[in-house]
Amino acid sequence: MGWAIGAAARHAATALLGENVVRPPTESGHAALDEDEYLVLALDRERQLTSLPAHALEMLISCGAYGEILLRALAAQGWKADRVRFVNPAPAGQALGDDSADRIFGDRWPHAWAPVCVVRLRHVHADSEDLVELRETARARHTNRGPYRPESIDPAVLTELSTPRSGLSLFQAAPGRDPKVTVRHVVADAERAEVADLVSRHGGRDFSHLLAWQETHSFIRRSEADAEARGDGFTLGQLFGPLAPPRQYGMRIALAPATMRLLRHVGYHRVLARQLAAMVRSSPAAVALCFADEAPSIESIVCGGAAMADYWLAATRAGLVLHPVSVILQHDDVRDELEKRLGLPGRAFFVSRLGCALTAFPPSHRLATSRTLRLV
Repeated sequence: MGWAIGAAARHAATALLGENVVRPPTESGHAALDEDEYLVLALDRERQLTSLPAHALEMLISCGAYGEILLRALAAQGWKADRVRFVNPAPAGQALGDDSADRIFGDRWPHAWAPVCVVRLRHVHADSEDLVELRETARARHTNRGPYRPESIDPAVLTELSTPRSGLSLFQAAPGRDPKVTVRHVVADAERAEVADLVSRHGGRDFSHLLAWQETHSFIRRSEADAEARGDGFTLGQLFGPLAPPRQYGMRIALAPATMRLLRHVGYHRVLARQLAAMVRSSPAAVALCFADEAPSIESIVCGGAAMADYWLAATRAGLVLHPVSVILQHDDVRDELEKRLGLPGRAFFVSRLGCALTAFPPSHRLATSRTLRLV
């Protein structure tokens, strides 16, 4: 996310939003309290996944989730998003030309960042959402890959979570454009079995696809210290729960791309898929979020990510945890089969286990704010 404080960046932001006048920033480098601020949500092309076509959509969904949480935190402090302009980011691998973002937004714009949307903020009264509560919920919102309690989730909680969502902050900034994201909970045994069957049959593709697994494996860290030093990624404990040292050593060898290249010939990837399928089958529920359109626009994708973050925060407040099962969405044939089996009302873009955790899982490490929010 770029915070436009320089003259060039503010001029570019206002031009993209169709505004004509840019008031100069104060001596501190940014607008006064009663003036507008501008944020530019961007995709870091140096860090995006590219081995599968579906990753392009996933990266934009992640941008929307990040933007939603940030804008809600700002709204809780009185800065409300009231206008937004979406742009299509340059594809991965495409050379940046004379109209590249670092030329448009000034010299401080990171060269690898591709703008996704520009948001105007105006200072109004603070939002009703409590900032401390939002911070605690956001910190508690992380993937739990462990077993869940078998008891059914309270139907009243699921009904509340089933409300069509649009990403509160981003869509409030885009009046008149509100393609809701549909929420579908999968609670019947037969339907959960359908999802588990697809995971069992196709969940090994991520492991057997050499480029995809090599890319995924690059984010597995050797230790907690390694993850902390890098500022991101997952340890084996964050993926599989507490492991004894011999088990950690064995898993590290088994998951290495060179080993996986050999083990896939004896079906190890199918073993891992069946283990994940068993977790899906034993969970009390799953959830699917769907776009209305089969070919969603950049706006719908980013705001879909915002809606996903909104759902996950609400589920966390309700005492629930999630474990996304992305592999059945990363291949069109599997996703199509999922949508048909469950009778989903649109294109599924997020599927996850849902339930109450039996054990706590540590959160993965996140990049420092200085690397994700830049003054430009």
